Amino acid sequence: MSEDEHKSGEGDHYIVELNIDTDSLPATSQEMLHERRVAIFDLLEENEFRPLESPSGPYVVNIGLQDGVRLIFDVKRSNGSDRGNFSLSLQPFRRIIKDYFLICESYHNAIRTATSAQIEAIDMGRRGLHNEGSRLLTDSLRNHAEIEFNTSRRLFTLLCSLHRRP
Repeated sequence: MSEDEHKSGEGDHYIVELNIDTDSLPATSQEMLHERRVAIFDLLEENEFRPLESPSGPYVVNIGLQDGVRLIFDVKRSNGSDRGNFSLSLQPFRRIIKDYFLICESYHNAIRTATSAQIEAIDMGRRGLHNEGSRLLTDSLRNHAEIEFNTSRRLFTLLCSLHRRP
């Protein structure tokens, strides 16, 4: 979605650029790098992101990990004006992320040998965990920013890729 299309919808409260602090990233697989790139691409194509107290956007968001336990958001308008920064504890996400990685591994293993019904059941579980993590992320951000569900899903995918260890 172009900037003009964003502006004709819900105003200019959206992320136009997202950068990840590479120094805070763990070593990762090509698959996770691909998933991160796809999530960023999808997020930038269509998102709704409104930092509380911000009268206008669009936004450049820089994210990274601090000591492996906090997700840091640094938010600026695309014109460079600061919209603040905030952080979230990763502790509430640990179980969901661990379970999500386990079920993703099961899904990839099942693709080779399982029936389509078994694959579908595993995929439903994977989507359910992803949705649970997305809802938790939306709730965790409620004191900092308003985001819609699909934006939260894409941010949760990024959170998983930042959190994953080799």
